[in-house]
Amino acid sequence: MRVLIACDKFKGTLSAGQVARIIREGLAASMPDAEFDLCPIADGGEGTTEAVITATGGEWVEHPTEDARGRPRTARYGWLPAGGGAVMEMSAASGLAQVLDLPLQPELAGTRGTGLMMRHALERGARRIMLGLGGSATNDGGAGMAEALGFRFLDADGHDVTPLPSNFPRIHAVLPSRLRLCPVQAACDVENPLLGPAGATAVYGAQKGVRDAAFFEEGLARLADVARRDLGVDFRHTPGAGAAGGLGWGLMAFCGATLTGGFELVAGLCGLEARMAAADLVITGEGRLDVQTLCGKGPAGVARMARRLGKPVAAYAGVIEDSPALRECFDLAFASKPPEMELAAALAGAEGLLARAVAGSAARVAALPAGHVRH
Repeated sequence: MRVLIACDKFKGTLSAGQVARIIREGLAASMPDAEFDLCPIADGGEGTTEAVITATGGEWVEHPTEDARGRPRTARYGWLPAGGGAVMEMSAASGLAQVLDLPLQPELAGTRGTGLMMRHALERGARRIMLGLGGSATNDGGAGMAEALGFRFLDADGHDVTPLPSNFPRIHAVLPSRLRLCPVQAACDVENPLLGPAGATAVYGAQKGVRDAAFFEEGLARLADVARRDLGVDFRHTPGAGAAGGLGWGLMAFCGATLTGGFELVAGLCGLEARMAAADLVITGEGRLDVQTLCGKGPAGVARMARRLGKPVAAYAGVIEDSPALRECFDLAFASKPPEMELAAALAGAEGLLARAVAGSAARVAALPAGHVRH
């Protein structure tokens, strides 16, 4: 029997790779003759790079960049073993977690560090860049990223302007980069436009410290107007443009990027469908399975692919919400957290709890292919 283990991380406790290894060890005792294929997955957010590197045999690349407030830091991205591809997360350079030691001042926060990370990959010879959006500290429409890639922002007198939101009222023109860019794909699971009541500022600004929403909205609108006039592009209404403080828009406007679902992008990089087609049993999971899981999250994507290929699928999670839709999604599902246990204790003991849950359910999971009738 061939078993594919395609799990996401247990957020805050176990990486996707750790989860896969714990499940393999727990199942092996009941399935001594099984071949296990470990394929950690992600949905484009935190953990995407690690999952892709683990699944493809890629390598980490470290380089100096800066955080959202311009302070020097070292960031890592992934280099894929074939095809000259780089996979990275914008949060590695421009994430909110990197600047929580400072007062939140989004008017001074930018994505230049993300652009420096992309530029480093280009100078290393990248022929394709895959960028996960999410966890951003920024609301700059990707202008800082564009500056790092060679775009210039000018005031009415033709002087260079540092493209932070505090300076957006001064931006009068943008000059294109002379840097040779490669194709860029952005992993994006939100459909917010750049502007308006469902836009970057209105929906996500408050969590980044935005107090004067009108100022940021006007700044992003000005940026979009200037780009439309000078670069001939207008993506302000495109679904996903508002992702990561407007970085979705910036990637399309400045880099010609395509936006795609995070799970779909990661699954393609990992060759998940071919690996699943060769499997007799599929195991998936993440820290919490709830109705949000069904909205673009990795385990739901795995389950839907398994359904299409006629494969049985079992899921493990720390906590599982009681939902008919979730029960329909998986053939079997097991929660590792006992109902009476406090969440803090469960998080602290996540590894042992998962190992215990797998050991206790291994016989049922091992029998799943024999009795499988896909509904």
